[in-house]
Amino acid sequence: MTAPTTTDSEYDDIPAAPDEGGRAQPARYGVLALAIMVVVGLLLGYAGGLLTPRLTRPGDSSVEAGFARDMTTHHAQAVEMSLIAYRSATLPEVRQIAVDIATGQQGEIGAMQTWLREWGLSPTGSQPPMSWMSDGATVKDGLMPGMATPQQMASLRDARGIEVDRQFLTLMYAHHLGGIHMIDAALGETDNDEVLRVAKTMKATQQTELNNLRQLQAQAAKG
Repeated sequence: MTAPTTTDSEYDDIPAAPDEGGRAQPARYGVLALAIMVVVGLLLGYAGGLLTPRLTRPGDSSVEAGFARDMTTHHAQAVEMSLIAYRSATLPEVRQIAVDIATGQQGEIGAMQTWLREWGLSPTGSQPPMSWMSDGATVKDGLMPGMATPQQMASLRDARGIEVDRQFLTLMYAHHLGGIHMIDAALGETDNDEVLRVAKTMKATQQTELNNLRQLQAQAAKG
């Protein structure tokens, strides 16, 4: 799984987000630089996964394999939404949390894909999405908990101004809630030390970000 690609021409001359007084503020990162950071995060995630020894290998239909595959897909959408928000959002704080989410979750994708390679498993597998979860049958239209629909993603891409901030914050809040639901399911079933470690870190990070997203929603509502 790789980060969404960008081109120089697509993101040249992107205006900086204004501050509360309406003054333009310089972006902390260019969008191309952010894309590079996302790729670096992926590589670091791969490296982190390779450095951890494992005595047993989960099977193709295991909770661990299902979690790694489905959370990779779940994270990939969060990365895509974050790149859209960084490019187009109005509030500097929204652009910053988009950076944090994109780089952090891409690094976790790298770790999970490394697990699958070390376990001798394919990145996709033969099981339906969420079949490793006890309530996986509740998945509709192939979407995992909290994931945005194709229509919602199209609306986010087309949004302008403060509406980008509002849609991103709403979608990402639901996305994180769904992600935590999946993480809790994995934590309740796995005894793999590395999966437990990474899943607990994911949950703590997303819980913190939920609080920040809620505060930013209140800020965006005033804009």
